[in-house]
Amino acid sequence: MVQRAINRVQSFEETAAATRGLRNAGVAGINFDLIYGLPHQTVASCLDTVSRCVELRPDRFSAFGYAHVPSFKKYQRKIDEAWLPDSLERHEQSAAIAQALEAAGYQRIGLDHFALPADEMAVAQRERRLRRNFQGYTTDASDLLLGFGASAIGQLPQGFVQNEVQIKSYSEAVAAGRFATARGYALTDDDRLRAEIIERIMCDFRADLAPICKRHGLAAEALINATPRLQELAADGVIALDGNSLAVQSDSRFLVRSVAAAFDAHLDRARERHSRAV
Repeated sequence: MVQRAINRVQSFEETAAATRGLRNAGVAGINFDLIYGLPHQTVASCLDTVSRCVELRPDRFSAFGYAHVPSFKKYQRKIDEAWLPDSLERHEQSAAIAQALEAAGYQRIGLDHFALPADEMAVAQRERRLRRNFQGYTTDASDLLLGFGASAIGQLPQGFVQNEVQIKSYSEAVAAGRFATARGYALTDDDRLRAEIIERIMCDFRADLAPICKRHGLAAEALINATPRLQELAADGVIALDGNSLAVQSDSRFLVRSVAAAFDAHLDRARERHSRAV
């Protein structure tokens, strides 16, 4: 029912055959994406999916919530919003998936990834060298991320660039031998400071602000005083503040985006809510 509602029908047998084919072809690492919050989805159906997928023993899983944005993605208008689980149900589905994967022997990586203990991503997390970019968690320490194709985003030491969104404009630029870049954003020193803090929070669920701020020529106390949202999160029991260090409480890790957002200077504070992070 779920697959029919989103018009993406794929049987377990097809998935198993594709997995076997990749392994037979010598593909060493196989990752599965799991989505919760889909129309007609329940905790029971999520757990059934996890159970079947674990049989195939992929190296990694990512589990993320379905984003219903019919104003942007017109094909989603065919989905009746009454079929969608509410925020509480989405959180219950997410928590159930995480618990089932951990019970199956996968190590939780940051917010939404899971890996077998010997996987390089699991090792990187244990050694506190896990990285994260706008594509997700990674063990790659490169400061370059090249985006190819219409609307693709790239990351450079200087900032971000995005290609032409329309396929026609992108194709014409490439055919003419021109860069297909349509716009960009140059990072400021403040952006780089905040980006490092946000990355550590998202990867480690904690951040030692003093050494990070020192690397960027700022006193940690000044940043904390300029971030009143931290005191609100501490009062709510979401984080623990200890001097110049903060840690996301273990039972509030599903709100890690809200904690990271406290350091986002570009965020519209009027729209930031706990529920938006679920």
